[in-house]
Amino acid sequence: MSSLTDISLIAQVVIAHNKRAFDTLVKKYQSQVRRFFLHQTLGDSFLSDDLAQETFIKAYLNLSSFRNLSGFSTWLLRIAYNVYYDYLRSRKEMLPLDSATVPPTYSTSSTEVGTKLDIYEALRAVRPEERLCLTLYYIEDLSIQKIADITGIPANTVKSHLARGKDKVSNYLRQHGYEG
Repeated sequence: MSSLTDISLIAQVVIAHNKRAFDTLVKKYQSQVRRFFLHQTLGDSFLSDDLAQETFIKAYLNLSSFRNLSGFSTWLLRIAYNVYYDYLRSRKEMLPLDSATVPPTYSTSSTEVGTKLDIYEALRAVRPEERLCLTLYYIEDLSIQKIADITGIPANTVKSHLARGKDKVSNYLRQHGYEG
């Protein structure tokens, strides 16, 4: 079953209601979706898991609307993007976006964790649109056009968000002792 393409798995889910085929898709893409949310939520793993679960539920319920105009991963990340912004809109009245904090469950006893916290703090210094573009481009290794497709942001604006975000993150890290 591992050699099956995304399209054949989708067809099995839509036509035959094969839940195991959807499980295969979840296993294939869950790390990417969770990683996307981890960077958007600045390391909140519990929230990332909840948002990823909601993404896959929405994908399952709407799988018959997949038209293969882009890759399945692009379609799935578009759903993840919408789930994240629905979450932000629902929280907007209760909590300003700038007040998000890194969960206290992280220990600063190791250099790796300290570096991760510094990166999340640097990502906090950028606007959410810039963080989104930085995450999709540098972490998920997506092209500017795919980012534009996922977010609905024009490609030139994606480039601007990347440039401004990269500058802000670089400046923040330089000011906090990182070189290069």
